[in-house]
Amino acid sequence: MKYIIGIDPGGSGGIAMLDKLGRIVLVEKMPPTDKDIADCFIACKQKLSKEDSVFAYLENVHSMPGQGVSSTFKFGKNYGALRMALIILEIPFEEPTPVKWQKPLGLVVPSAKKLAKTQKKNLNKAKAQELFPKVKKITHAIADALLIAEYGRRRQLGI
Repeated sequence: MKYIIGIDPGGSGGIAMLDKLGRIVLVEKMPPTDKDIADCFIACKQKLSKEDSVFAYLENVHSMPGQGVSSTFKFGKNYGALRMALIILEIPFEEPTPVKWQKPLGLVVPSAKKLAKTQKKNLNKAKAQELFPKVKKITHAIADALLIAEYGRRRQLGI
C-alpha cells in the first residue's frame, strides 16, 4: 500500500495524507512549531505498517514581489523545517510548483490569472470539496494540502 502526503507549506497551509484509493488518513492545518511539524510526520508514519510506503509532495513555492521581509523569512524558515522533517524521517518527497500540481486538477485556467488571491483560494476550496465530499469542513488551510496529495496520488497511479 502506498500513502501520499500533500503539504501546503505556508503558515496558513496544511498537511494531508491519503491512501492509494484516495481515502483520507490524516488532514490538519499547518502545525505551529517545528516540533509539532515533526510530530505530525511521525504520526503519519505510525499509521503505516512495515510493508507500507509513503511519499510526500511538498509544494515548491518562493517569495513573491510585495511580500514583507519578515513574512518571507518566516515562510522560508517553515519551508526548511518541513524539508528537514521529511529528510530526518526518511520520507521521500518531490517539490511540485503550484502550476504543476494545479494544472492536472483543472485549476489552471487563463481566466484564473485575473482573479484575486481569495478568489483563487475559493476555487481550490471548491475543488477540494468536490473531490472529498465526506470531509465535513474543508478550510482554506487544508484545501491545498488535500489537492496536492490528490495530485500525488494520481501521479503515483499514473492517472
